[in-house]
Amino acid sequence: MANVDTTSLLLLAFAALGLFSNNTPVSIAMIVLLLLRVMNLHQTFPWIEKYGLSVGIVILTIGVMSPMASGKLSLQTILQSFLHWKSLLAIGIGMLVAFLGGRGAALMSNQPTVVAGLLIGTVLGVALFGGVPVGPLIAAGLLSLLIGKS
Repeated sequence: MANVDTTSLLLLAFAALGLFSNNTPVSIAMIVLLLLRVMNLHQTFPWIEKYGLSVGIVILTIGVMSPMASGKLSLQTILQSFLHWKSLLAIGIGMLVAFLGGRGAALMSNQPTVVAGLLIGTVLGVALFGGVPVGPLIAAGLLSLLIGKS
């Protein structure tokens, strides 16, 4: 039992958690990372660590903006968003979340000791509560407000 790869076991446990909670994105992500470890493709991890978040944000942004690109969200609808209180509130909350994400990215870079807790909390939130894995940046932004760091 001395040669047990605890990192792989942890990834496998998170993949199982994703499967049991019917959260496919968590399961897929953990299985891909586990496969990269098992296939001894460790050289990919620095690239994923450096660019994975940016690539994920680009893909997320494409998904969010696709209704506008497909024509389902017209210019008139966008302009009307400035006239309705719910849309104005949505704009304000979007600005707040972007601000928190920026603070979160800075905190995660400056204080890597909090990253493990944020990641575990996010994966558990996704797996157990059906959330989406955009939480680490926002969680880190909230944490930075609470602890007074960025």
